[in-house]
Amino acid sequence: MKALNKIFPALVLGGALAVSGAVNAQEAATLDQLLGLVKQGQATEARENAQREREFAAAKADQARLLREAEAERTRQEQESSRLENKFEENELLVAAKQEQLRERLGSLTELFGHLTAASGDLASNIEVSLVSAQYPDRGDFLRELINKMSSSDKLPRIEEIERVWYEMLREITETGKVVKFTTEVASAAGERSEREVVRVGAFNVIDTDGNYLAYNNDTLSVLPRQPAGRFTGWAESLANADSGMHQFGIDPTGPTGGSFLAAIIDSPTLEERWHQGGYVGYAITAVGVFGFILAIFRLLVLSVVSTKVSSQLKSSTASTNNPLGRVLKIHEDNPSMDPETLELKMAEGVMRETPKLESGLTLLKIIAAVAPLMGLLGTVTGMIITFQAITIFGAGDPKAMAGGISSALVTTVLGLLVAIPTVLLHTIVNGRAQRIIHVLNEQATGIVAEHSESNAK
Repeated sequence: MKALNKIFPALVLGGALAVSGAVNAQEAATLDQLLGLVKQGQATEARENAQREREFAAAKADQARLLREAEAERTRQEQESSRLENKFEENELLVAAKQEQLRERLGSLTELFGHLTAASGDLASNIEVSLVSAQYPDRGDFLRELINKMSSSDKLPRIEEIERVWYEMLREITETGKVVKFTTEVASAAGERSEREVVRVGAFNVIDTDGNYLAYNNDTLSVLPRQPAGRFTGWAESLANADSGMHQFGIDPTGPTGGSFLAAIIDSPTLEERWHQGGYVGYAITAVGVFGFILAIFRLLVLSVVSTKVSSQLKSSTASTNNPLGRVLKIHEDNPSMDPETLELKMAEGVMRETPKLESGLTLLKIIAAVAPLMGLLGTVTGMIITFQAITIFGAGDPKAMAGGISSALVTTVLGLLVAIPTVLLHTIVNGRAQRIIHVLNEQATGIVAEHSESNAK
C-alpha cells in the first residue's frame, strides 16, 4: 500500500506535466490539491480548444466566400476576354479594309515613296561619311526621321520634306566641287580638341592651316597621326594659306575619309624606317659599307696626291724622296757606275718596295665587296626563318603581315647590294689609279736601265 501511494503521485504528476502550460506551476501539498490543479488545466485547455474550433469554422466560411468571389471574377474575365477577342478580330478586318483603301488611294504614289525611301537611304549613307558633313553636320537626322516616317505606313511625307531630300542631294553634289575654308573643332594626334580653321577640298580631303591632312570619322575631324611625306604637305600648306588663284594639291579620290591611296602613301616607310627594318645585320652591313667608303675615299685622296708628286717628278731632273718615282730614281743617282744587271735588280727591288704602299687597302675593299652581299643574304635568311616561325604559330591568315615580314627580310639583301656595288666601283677606280702609278714606276725604271746599258756599251 505504501508502494502504491508512492507510485500514484508519480503517475498523477506525469499526467499533470503533459497538460498545457496554462496550468500554474505551483506545488501541491496533497493529492487532492494536485487533482484540483489537473482538473483546472483540463478545463482551460477545453476552453482554448473550443475557441480554436470557432476560429477554424469562421476561417472556413471566409475561404468559401473568397473562393466564390474568385470563381465569379474568373467568369467575368473570361467573358471580357471573349469580348476583346471579338473586338480584335473586328479591328483586324477594319485595318485590312483601311490598308486596302489606302493602297487604292495611293495608287502610283506607292512606287514614288519607295524610290524616295531608297534615295533617302542612299543619301543618308553618303552623308554619314561625306567630308561635307564636317561643315554641315546633322544633315542625316532629317533623312533618318523621314525614312522612319515613310516606313511606318501610317504617315505620308509632305511636299516640303520631299523637296528637302532633293535640296540635300543637290547640295552634296554642289559642295563636292568647292574649295571652302571654315572653322570647326579638330582633334590633334594627342586627342586634344580645339577650334581651328580648316580647308575642305570638295569631298576628297580636309587640311588645316599648318598643311596637315585631317581624317573625318564619327562626325569628328582629327589630325592624321602620320602625314604624307614630300611635296604633299607643302602643297597643302600653300593651299590652306592662299586666298585665291590656282594651286597644286594632292587629293585622294579613293575615299572621303582618307582612302586607300592616302593610306598607302602614309604607310609607305621612309628610307630611315627601311634601314631600321634590316635589324642588327643591316646595321653591321651599313658599318662595313661606311668603313669601305671611307677607306676608298682615303686611298683615292692619297693616290691623287702621290700621282701629283709623280707627275712633278717626271718634269724634274733631280730625284726627290717625297714620291715613289723619286725614290726609285734615287737608286740610279746613288749608283751611277753600277753594272746594268745589278742596276736592273736594284730598280726592280725599288719598284717592288713601292708597290705594296700603292696597293694598300685594295684587298680589304675587295673583301668588303664580296662579304656585303653574303651578309645581306644572311639577314634575309634569318628574317625568313622568323617569318615562317610566326606563320607556324599564328597561321597564314593575314597576307599583309606575311608580306611585311618578307619585305623586312629582303631589306638586308638590298643593303648588301648597296654596299657591294659602290665598293666594287671604288675598288676599280682606286686600283686603276694605283696601277697607273706602278706602270709609271716600271716604265721609268726600265728606261733608266736601258739608258744605263747603252752608256756602258759605248
